[in-house]
Amino acid sequence: MKIPFKNLVPLLALGMISPVHAQQNIQFTQYVFNSMSVNPAYAGYKEELFAQLGLRSQWVDLEGAPQTGVLSVDGLFDLYGARRHGGGLQIMADQLGPQTATSAYLNYAFRLRLDREDTQRLSFGVGAGVTQYSLDGRKITVLDDGDYMLPSGKISSFVPDIRFGIYYHNAAWYVGASLLDLLSGGGGDNLFRWDHTTTDRIRRRRHLYIIGGVLVGLSESVKLRPSLLYKDDFSGPPSLDLNAMAILGERLWLGGGIRTGVSAFRRDYRRFTGERLSGMNSVSFVMQVFATERLRIGYSYDYMLSRLQGLQHGSHELTLGVTLGRPLDRVKCYF
Repeated sequence: MKIPFKNLVPLLALGMISPVHAQQNIQFTQYVFNSMSVNPAYAGYKEELFAQLGLRSQWVDLEGAPQTGVLSVDGLFDLYGARRHGGGLQIMADQLGPQTATSAYLNYAFRLRLDREDTQRLSFGVGAGVTQYSLDGRKITVLDDGDYMLPSGKISSFVPDIRFGIYYHNAAWYVGASLLDLLSGGGGDNLFRWDHTTTDRIRRRRHLYIIGGVLVGLSESVKLRPSLLYKDDFSGPPSLDLNAMAILGERLWLGGGIRTGVSAFRRDYRRFTGERLSGMNSVSFVMQVFATERLRIGYSYDYMLSRLQGLQHGSHELTLGVTLGRPLDRVKCYF
């Protein structure tokens, strides 16, 4: 089988991120505005009914590059009571060349009040859902026809999944940890079967996420919000996002960050790639504008620092967030 290089680039790039035959979780640069995408225990944190739409176009002008959309809604079940029960729905569609993954998750968070003033909470979250993984053989351009290892059409399979998380926050800082895709990857039979042959797994791997951040008041109208996100799939190189946002007058958030590999664990990647993997991945610009009290608009741009730098024109991400219902008289959320 021979496939033109232009169609292999996105798959090779993905392989350099995760050498195993599996799909990495999509990582949104704007997770800093809504962390439910990486931790189910975050559901209901804003204590308002909040909906967000996110669109990400990765590696612009690279054929077959990832395109992702996510819609989420979360809030409290007991908004006017003890505010202990949070819930959320998340729907995500991701396409990478000939393969797609469409997911739907229901998240629940039990929120413990830790002090009388209700300035700090500890949440335990669980999520359950299903992902449809698809591979469309018609989108794979081959030079030699008749390869029995390729599907002639589109094949798909549904995989159930669960996720767990814990999240603590107070007025000054937050920290959380979560395990995602516990049923999706790691062992078992190959995902797709047809005509007595198999393909390698393209479903996502199990992931560990650790998030944290602080809020520093620089003046009455300016606040600084540094944060981090650590991601590990237990096979490929872990990654670390380091971000910092300046909050100006409650209306405008401006900042940026870097995404880099982490050498905390020694893993033998050369047996997959034949060479060392680059540590630095990208730098990003991030902003969020509160157009009204209820509508927020976010935009981010990632500039690649890896070997893909000359083959594409960065990654764009746009989010729209809307607060629904009657807002509570409470301290403004910054995490």
